[in-house]
Amino acid sequence: MESGPMISIGLPIALFIIMVGIGMTLTARDFHQVTVKPGGLVVGTLAQIILMPLVAFVLCWALSLPAPIAVGLVIIAACPGGTTSNLFTLLARGNVALSIVLTVSASLITILTLPFFTNFALRQYFGAEQEIVLPFARTVAMLSVIVLLPVVIGMIVRAWNPHLASRAEGIVSIFGALVLLILVVGLVWGMRDRIGELMLLAGPSTILLNLLGVLAGLIISHFCGLSRRDGLAVATELGIKNGTIGLMVTLTLMHSSEMSIPSAVYGVLMFPSGMLLAYYGRKKAREAGEEGAAEVG
Repeated sequence: MESGPMISIGLPIALFIIMVGIGMTLTARDFHQVTVKPGGLVVGTLAQIILMPLVAFVLCWALSLPAPIAVGLVIIAACPGGTTSNLFTLLARGNVALSIVLTVSASLITILTLPFFTNFALRQYFGAEQEIVLPFARTVAMLSVIVLLPVVIGMIVRAWNPHLASRAEGIVSIFGALVLLILVVGLVWGMRDRIGELMLLAGPSTILLNLLGVLAGLIISHFCGLSRRDGLAVATELGIKNGTIGLMVTLTLMHSSEMSIPSAVYGVLMFPSGMLLAYYGRKKAREAGEEGAAEVG
């Protein structure tokens, strides 16, 4: 699946729309709630932008991954959560407001950290002699336009017409899932002759990255004294990634189908783990006597 007009133009536009949807879930009250008790925001953001890429580098070393798969794994690890993580946090009876703010905060910081970790991985796995580099300035500019700007637009729409924003948010979430599904199917079809080999190379590492992210979120939250609901939000944000950003970087900026495989595989495998986390969260909520509680974001 090469970077034709459908990818180089359509994918950034699709991601822009998805990020508008995230912005439409935000209100000033959400920011106020997490600033009163900022522990979850600090722990979750640092874990997303620092811990997850480090975990990816360890997996690349431990599994001796080929260079393109290793770089692709680092890229998806450095990606923030997305609207899907907010949905799974809701299903798990976690702190949805914290999940949304974590998604936005990590998305904004990712504008700088994603190109940094990507270029570090390129130097690490391809070597200095290779003429492969992610253009830092161009990447920061592109991520700013398709991450920061649409979030602001979404918040303005929410403030201007909450009812419209509420209705559009669900449509945008479905749209985001469909975009990811279409991209994954397209990648699999375009590389169908090698898909078995690539799945063997990328499958175990992406599964481990996903599971370690969820477990790290739960464990770190517990030792940092966060509440159960905050811990579920952090764990979901670490485990459920915005695979569309990973695909945009690998396909639109790197023009590499092989590097995109970890993002594509992760985009599929994160759903079963998300459902397991939702089941775990609901079970804990019932044990805590919150069976009838309604969580709203």
